[in-house]
Amino acid sequence: MTALQQYRRLEALGLWRENAADQRREVVVSLGDATLVVSTAHETALTHWSLAAVERLNPGRIPALYSPGADSTERLEIEDPDMIEALEKVLAAIRRSGPHPGRLRWLLGAGFGLGALALAVFWLPEALTRQTVALLPEAKRAEIGGALLDEMTRLAGQPCTAPRGLGALRDLTGRVFPGPNAPEVVVLPATIPDTIALPGNLIVISAALVEDHETPEVLAGYLLAEEARRRAVDPIHALLTEAGLTVTFRLLTTGLIATEPLAEYAMTLLSRPEAPVPAAKLIALFDEARISTQPYAFARDVSGETVLPLIEADPLRNADRAPLLSDQSWVSLQEICTRS
Repeated sequence: MTALQQYRRLEALGLWRENAADQRREVVVSLGDATLVVSTAHETALTHWSLAAVERLNPGRIPALYSPGADSTERLEIEDPDMIEALEKVLAAIRRSGPHPGRLRWLLGAGFGLGALALAVFWLPEALTRQTVALLPEAKRAEIGGALLDEMTRLAGQPCTAPRGLGALRDLTGRVFPGPNAPEVVVLPATIPDTIALPGNLIVISAALVEDHETPEVLAGYLLAEEARRRAVDPIHALLTEAGLTVTFRLLTTGLIATEPLAEYAMTLLSRPEAPVPAAKLIALFDEARISTQPYAFARDVSGETVLPLIEADPLRNADRAPLLSDQSWVSLQEICTRS
C-alpha cells in the first residue's frame, strides 16, 4: 500500500487506556505493516491494532481520538499533526481499497431499476396489447369497429346504400370470401385509401373501386389484398398499438374506449396509404378464391412492369374465367352511391 509505505517508520507520543475505568498513560505510537503498535517508552508493546479496523471517533477535532473497533473499550489520543495526517491518509487508502457493499447494492439496485424500466418501455405495452386482443370478445370488436366507422363517416361522408348496389356487393363479397365469416364491406363516397380493415370483420372501400373499373375482378383483388393485411395484423391490435398503453389498459379493465382516440385513429386510417402485400401471399389468396390476378394487377399498373409476379403466377391463366357478377349486378354495384 503506497500510503502505508510512506509512513511506516513514523512514531509519535499518545495517551492510551485499555478500559473506560483505567487511567490514561503515555505511550509511543508507531505504524507497522498492517497494524498500529502502542508501546511503552521502553519499547514494550502494549497492544496491536489492525489498521483495517481502526476508527476515528472525533473527526476534525484535536486531539484525535481513535479506537481499534466499534465494540472496543480501548482509546488512543494523539495530538501530533504528522501522525494524525498519516493515520487519516492510511485509513482513507484502506477504505478505498476495501469492499463497498453499499456501492454494490446501489449498482444492483440501479441495474434492477434499468431492467424494470426496459421491461416497462419495451415489453409491457406489447404484452398488454396482446393480452387485451386475446381476451376481447367478438361483440366488443364489432362495437369498436362500428364506432370507428362512425368517426370515419364524419370525415368521409355517409356510406353508399343504394339497395340494388348493396345486394350486388353482398353477392360479390360472398363469392370472394365463401363461408360464414365473410366480412361486411362498406363503401364510402369520398376519396380515401382503397381499402381499410376495421375491427369486427369490417372492410371499408373507396367508391372509386366500383366506379372507375370495368370488371368486378379488380374490386375482388383489392378485397383479397386487404384480407392479406388483416391476416398479417389484427385490426384491433393495430388500433391499440396506435392508441397507446393507457387506452389499452382501460379497455382491458373496463371494456371501454373513449371517443377521442377513436377519432384520432379514424383520421390516421383515412390518410395512411395501404401497406404493401408480399406477392406470394396475395397469389395464394387469389388461388384459394379461384380468381384471376390479372385484372387486379393491371389495375395497379397498366404497364404490368411492377406487378409482373402477379401476372405470371395467375392461378387461372389457362382456365375458363366465369364472371364474378352478372353485367346487371355489376352495373348496380357501380351505382351504389347513386341517390335514387
